Amino acid sequence: MAYPDDLLSEQEHVVVHSHPHFKMLIFPTLALLVTLGAGIWLAILAKDAGSPWNTVGLIAIGVVALVLVVTLFLVPFVRWRTTHFIVTTDRLIAREGVLKRTGIDIPMGRINSVQFEHDLLDRVFGCGTLIIESASAEPLRFDDIPHVEKVHTVIYREVNDNPYDDYRPGTPGPQQTEPLPPQGGHPPRGDRRR
Repeated sequence: MAYPDDLLSEQEHVVVHSHPHFKMLIFPTLALLVTLGAGIWLAILAKDAGSPWNTVGLIAIGVVALVLVVTLFLVPFVRWRTTHFIVTTDRLIAREGVLKRTGIDIPMGRINSVQFEHDLLDRVFGCGTLIIESASAEPLRFDDIPHVEKVHTVIYREVNDNPYDDYRPGTPGPQQTEPLPPQGGHPPRGDRRR
């Protein structure tokens, strides 16, 4: 079974499954490009050095570039890839980490309120911070959630479990019911017999 399906119980379905927004990877990607560019430029300069310094220079440049790529790009990428934010029909699941794995599950019935916030930069990228208040002491904050307003609405609907919240024009809505008979035994004025 694929992740997160192996976490689910019977009759539980995934509603939202996402990683943090890709904006988390902008600076690591820039660091990767700068490191590669500087490494290539320094390697070209090191080739012109006399023997054996050109070989020593190339090895030193390669080692430093590898360390920078691993620490500035690969570690944040793996952290991004292994961070999951999942909303199911029964609970909210958050998992993160590689070597030290942490996670939290919040049953939908224990969520008291759902809030979101996003500043101008978050709005440009289409993400934000989700704030969940549950039975725990302090609200939980989940940063860089893609489409935070939609996720907020999905969680709100799952918490309230109101089938009419999903009504959209053009789809069948709540069933129309017959009006109740008038109280007091008298028919309405328009229906009285003369």
